[in-house]
Amino acid sequence: MPHRSRRWFIACAIVLLQMAVHPVLARAQEPPVAPSRLAVIWSSADADVAKRVCFMYTHAAKRQKWFDDVTLVVWGPSARLLAGDKDLQAEIKAMAADGVKVVACLACADSYGVTPQLRALGLDVKSMGKPLTDMLKEGWKVLTF
Repeated sequence: MPHRSRRWFIACAIVLLQMAVHPVLARAQEPPVAPSRLAVIWSSADADVAKRVCFMYTHAAKRQKWFDDVTLVVWGPSARLLAGDKDLQAEIKAMAADGVKVVACLACADSYGVTPQLRALGLDVKSMGKPLTDMLKEGWKVLTF
C-alpha cells in the first residue's frame, strides 16, 4: 500500500472508530436517572372511587412499571372505609404483595378509631405530615382521590 493511501486509510479508520465509540462515551458521562416516584393520597369514603379509580390506577402503576416507587397513603375517611370493607382489604393486600407501599395516617386512623384494624392489615400506620411533606419536596408525583 503506498504511503499516502495508508495515511488516508488510517485517518478513515480513526474517524469511524470515534463515531462508533462516541455515543458509548456520551452515555457513560450522563448522570444517573432518579427513580420515578408516585404518591397516591386516598381520602375518599366512596368505595366506587376506591375500586374503580384509585386502586385500579395505583396497582397498574406498579405492575406496569409506570413508576419505580408507588406509595398509597390512606388518609381521612378512607381509613374508616378500609377498616370495614373486606373487598378493599383484599385489594390492598394484593397491591402490597405486588410492591405498592401502603401507609396510613395515624391521626386519621385514631380519629376514626380504626388504628388497630389497619395495623392488623399490615399497614404502616404513622404520622404522615412530615413524610408527605418530604415526598412533595423531593419531587414525587402526587395524585389525590
